[in-house]
Amino acid sequence: MSSAAVTPGSKGKVLLAYSGGLDTSCILVWLIEQGYEVLAYLANVGQEEDFEAAREKALKIGATKVFIEDLRREFVKETIFPAVQCNAIYENIYLLGTSVARPIIARKQMEIAKQEGCTHVSHGCTGKGNDQVRFELAYHALNPSIEVVAPWRIPEFYTRFPGRQHLLDYAEQKGIPVSQTRGKPWSTDENLFHISYEAGILEDPNVTPPKDMWKLTVDPEDAPDTPERIEIVFSGGNPSRVINKGDGTDVTDPLDLFVYLNTVARRNGVGRIDIVENRFIGIKSRGCYETPGGTLLRIAHMDLEGLVLDREVRAYRDEHVTPVYGRLLYNGMFFSPEGDLLNKIIPLTQASVNGTVRLKLYKGTASVEGRWSDTETLYDMDESSMDVQGGFEPLDSQGFIKIQSIRLKKWGAKALN
Repeated sequence: MSSAAVTPGSKGKVLLAYSGGLDTSCILVWLIEQGYEVLAYLANVGQEEDFEAAREKALKIGATKVFIEDLRREFVKETIFPAVQCNAIYENIYLLGTSVARPIIARKQMEIAKQEGCTHVSHGCTGKGNDQVRFELAYHALNPSIEVVAPWRIPEFYTRFPGRQHLLDYAEQKGIPVSQTRGKPWSTDENLFHISYEAGILEDPNVTPPKDMWKLTVDPEDAPDTPERIEIVFSGGNPSRVINKGDGTDVTDPLDLFVYLNTVARRNGVGRIDIVENRFIGIKSRGCYETPGGTLLRIAHMDLEGLVLDREVRAYRDEHVTPVYGRLLYNGMFFSPEGDLLNKIIPLTQASVNGTVRLKLYKGTASVEGRWSDTETLYDMDESSMDVQGGFEPLDSQGFIKIQSIRLKKWGAKALN
């Protein structure tokens, strides 16, 4: 793909997923050099970003159009809340903060590409990461005929820019404004659900993240010395209300509710993890994450299910839905036959998940102090009591144990011989 004497726009129209950062700004200019007409697309999924400054920058360096789309509300309702409903998690610790945003971002990119008659779409994902897979599988599922330009997998591009300094040199040569410095040697990706940190000094899994790396949450050691208490109300497994009697907060709008949960968790230092995970493409990766509001929702939702969800429904969901959905999100298979199936199954498991959970937030922890449901509880105080018989005949347990022990006795006898 030589850039010599290539007429701008001769290779077609490409919609670039653009962040305004060094990589995608250089990619935008490089695509123009290759002969594409470039349109830029920025998705607002809750990251702290000066979108208008990014728009001006994209136009200045050659984009013919710039689209800035506020996707926060659909992000919360269409991917964050379903992930909470099924307690989605990857490798038992990662709450999938990057993964849950990608389907929403990719879907809007494909809508704009169709609207603008784009022949290609592009992104700034590296050739070693998960996001290239997530975006491109979504692209192909949503528009099987779309062509993808992935610069970090094109030899001419990645050999020309083998390191960060080469991109900085190119930016200076092309007059691309940059704000990157060497002061924070790691890479981040932020949205309403979380922020991730990887690469740079974090590539050594034994390096402790510096205190000033963490952006969203206060250091748990510096969090308030007084616990903060909130109530989270769930309806059909979705959070429908948050109450903080301490500061008078009472929110019900899904987006406002989630933003508030982020706020209260952040000031109490809740939601940090530091892990080594297995990327889909087979490489291990060290990542640090802050998922403040999502951590509170997971703790509260799982606790409420213990009160209101049938044992066998919960067991089936935990075995056949939760781990599969987590891998599906992580691996970029949201738009797939199995993704469609699971997104229909999840609400069916949540019809009875209605009630309230009380949480105490204190110096990096969130602990449950109580829960109740006015309509769905399966818990019977008399039935469970050690002091009240409550209609349960203890003698019945004798037959239950006898039946359960039949095969164990045979196994034990065989082991003795």
